[in-house]
Amino acid sequence: MTEALPYRSTPVFDQDTLPAALRTRHNTKAGVWGVIRVLEGELKLTYLAPPSELLLTPATPGLIEPQQPHFVTPMGKVAMRVDFYDQPLPLLRSLPPSPEQVEGSKNP
Repeated sequence: MTEALPYRSTPVFDQDTLPAALRTRHNTKAGVWGVIRVLEGELKLTYLAPPSELLLTPATPGLIEPQQPHFVTPMGKVAMRVDFYDQPLPLLRSLPPSPEQVEGSKNP
C-alpha cells in the first residue's frame, strides 16, 4: 500500500499571518481532505457540522473531511499549515508523518 502524499500544502502561518479566511467559516472542496498540522503551539479547530471542537498540537493533527464547514482559532503563539489530499484519510493514525516529524525522529 502506498503512502498518501499531499497534492498541495499551504505556507506555514503563525498567529499574525493566519489568513482571516481560515479564522472564519469555510470548507474544503468536494473530494478534498485537509490535515491541519500544528508545528508549534496550540490551535483550536471548530467543526460546524456536526458541532465540536478539538485542540490541535504538534502531536494532534486535525482532519477535515470534504465540504466540512470549520474554522480555526490560534491559542497564543502558533505555527501551522494545511496539507491537502485527493484521497480519503479516514483515521488520523493512518496519516503520514509531517516532514518535521520525520526530521525530528532522526535527531534524538
